[in-house]
Amino acid sequence: MTDTPGSPLLAALAEALPPDALLTGEDELALHCHDSAPFSEAGRPAVVVRPETTEQVQHVVRTARALGVPVVPQGARTGLAGAANAVDGCVVLSMVRMNRILEIDAANRLVRCEPGVITADLAAAVAGEGLCYPPDPASWESCTIGGNIATGAGGLCCVKYGVTADYVLGLTVVLADGEVLRVGRDTVKGVAGYDLTRLFVGSEGTLGVVVEATLALRPPRLPERAVLARFASASDAGAAVGAIVRAGLVPSALELLDRTTSEAVAALGHPLLADAGAGTGATLIVASDAPDATAQVREAAGLCRDAKALSVTAAEDEEGTREVLRARRSVMPALGARARELPGEVTAFIEDVAVPRDRLAGLVERIEEIAEEYGLTIATIGHAGDGNLHPTVLFDRSDPSAVQRAREAYDAIMAAGLELGGTITGEHGVGTLKREWLTRELSPRALRLQRDVKRLLDPDGILNPGKVLA
Repeated sequence: MTDTPGSPLLAALAEALPPDALLTGEDELALHCHDSAPFSEAGRPAVVVRPETTEQVQHVVRTARALGVPVVPQGARTGLAGAANAVDGCVVLSMVRMNRILEIDAANRLVRCEPGVITADLAAAVAGEGLCYPPDPASWESCTIGGNIATGAGGLCCVKYGVTADYVLGLTVVLADGEVLRVGRDTVKGVAGYDLTRLFVGSEGTLGVVVEATLALRPPRLPERAVLARFASASDAGAAVGAIVRAGLVPSALELLDRTTSEAVAALGHPLLADAGAGTGATLIVASDAPDATAQVREAAGLCRDAKALSVTAAEDEEGTREVLRARRSVMPALGARARELPGEVTAFIEDVAVPRDRLAGLVERIEEIAEEYGLTIATIGHAGDGNLHPTVLFDRSDPSAVQRAREAYDAIMAAGLELGGTITGEHGVGTLKREWLTRELSPRALRLQRDVKRLLDPDGILNPGKVLA
């Protein structure tokens, strides 16, 4: 239910906010109801607030707490777990206007920015100063730094450079009582007290609202070289991944495409996969930006051949590397084209599960069995170097039977990941989509401890209620 003009909530918010910071139109409220996750419930907000300062965020949180109104922080709404979904009658706190890069400190290799900064814009800005911000989620051209921090986002280069959490040095957070808390440091080292910074990273807006971040930077990355190898089975591709890791190579990307995905990219016309239908069970893409990248790519190519690759294409120049990496970047357009070929109103549900690297092939094979069992098209792509897979379920959302089978297939994939010693999410977060599965992954004592932390920092339960913990 939306709030009416002149209501206590809107009147109180308007006391310290400019008129254009408050959105109450039906279309605007509908736009901010949910993120990009399917199968996750979403409510109707009372108002969307777009603050521009920390003081305005404090005012919103204090007002909401005084009136007992939930607050749901949002960024670009590219999340895939329902973490940014509204609840009925809430204040949606859209952080997109807090989008300033405050400082680039080249001497200390760090940047300070507000949460609404687009990830790609931050990367471009620091590149202009001869530095690099490596995290590269797939939606990096539209997702925000605040959203990345909230969900603990990853990306293609995680295998070498790590995830968002590895770059967060410090945060400024507005707590549930409106107080501003600074956690973390600007120093390279620092172990004074508990690591509260890591506590807020990945907390999905349930413990506080991030209003500023201090992020570590790296020297610029060197030019990449890459290799693409096709295998008869996921097991053979998995053997190649194991061989690459054991050899001590540290690729900048190590990506796996299963049979369905390889065929879709081939159908889109990628020349390196032109005959993917001829026995290709999996495709492996290995990239290196090491000083000796060409030598590393040659070694990786040899290890792929030893693992019984059907074909190996090693790119030793910039143009060839672009062609190899284009195969990976073509995955979502290829799956979109595949969806348009299927009957009905087909949508894609992108999942996220991670297992130990040596069990990756087993999970791919299990997902193929699940696809056959439920009569669905499931295309699996993933960051093979860190065991993180993204099964993408294509189903007709206008067909209740297909929707039900997609939900059941999702549950079966989650169960398979846990059975193989994995986790229900490697980089998308829990949100509303995986609350029940979190209770299966964590022990009862661990769940109680997490709920205790939530109650300590948010005793009234106003910050993003219903997310992460049931």
